[in-house]
Amino acid sequence: MAGSISNTAAPITNCLSKLQSVNGLFAIYKKKGPTSADVLNTLKEALLKEAGVKNPNQRKRRKQSLKMGHGGTLDSAACGVLVVGVGNGTKMLSTMLTGSKKYVAVGELGKATDTLDATGSVILEKDFEHITRSDFEEKLKAFTGDIMQVPPLYSALKKDGQRLSVLLLKGHKVEAKPARPVTVYNLTLQEFNPPLFTLDIECGGGFYVRSLVDDLGKALSSCAHVKELTRTKQGQFTLEEHTLHEEQWKLEHVLQTLQPCPESEAGKNCKKPTEDDCKTPPENNTGGVKCGHEPE
Repeated sequence: MAGSISNTAAPITNCLSKLQSVNGLFAIYKKKGPTSADVLNTLKEALLKEAGVKNPNQRKRRKQSLKMGHGGTLDSAACGVLVVGVGNGTKMLSTMLTGSKKYVAVGELGKATDTLDATGSVILEKDFEHITRSDFEEKLKAFTGDIMQVPPLYSALKKDGQRLSVLLLKGHKVEAKPARPVTVYNLTLQEFNPPLFTLDIECGGGFYVRSLVDDLGKALSSCAHVKELTRTKQGQFTLEEHTLHEEQWKLEHVLQTLQPCPESEAGKNCKKPTEDDCKTPPENNTGGVKCGHEPE
């Protein structure tokens, strides 16, 4: 009986150690609804359960068995590419936060909301019939290049350690953050069917699509909000080629798409484990290669 228990435990131990030895970046698909943090926790839970960990509680930060973070928050109502860092890959996430991103945004003219998107309450309605496609495209020029942008009140930005969006929901008065420099590399109008319009956007870090659409509405002597938002690219990760959907949140698929850490980040003893590492554990396995991980 004792031998049977040992043989069963060995593959589970080996799978967990192999999961813990993964260091790098990969991309998942975030669906509409959950927060980016919720999606990340669901991903952790799926990978840990596959590795044999029972009832993983990723809300507890102490003694976590898997270190993981994401490279830039997507609003709850948005979907698309969410870059994930695992192990020492979390050290590479800063490049994702500041790097280039691409979005497809569907906006609606004539209505402004308190959140600047469709999740909020309508606070203003204005005419939009006077706006032509040529008017719209002309105004886009002012929002291309290096510009100044005021972040939305409902955002992940913090005041005194709390998110502005949380403070607002608690009834606190929140002042808008000052305008800050952002970069728009490319901005094109793909569809114009008033009141709806579709934008293709390529921007740098710290840019808010909701603020862009709100500012565009004002510049056109009307108002507007974001109706749908999809991140189609972040860094080298694209929606079509690199994102893992929820049914693919398994170590096998992570390894197939993983961008490993540079050796200087991952450590000399770290390697990208293979798919077979969890299928045929070697004899006298001591738990696999272990590496130090950056805290979340």
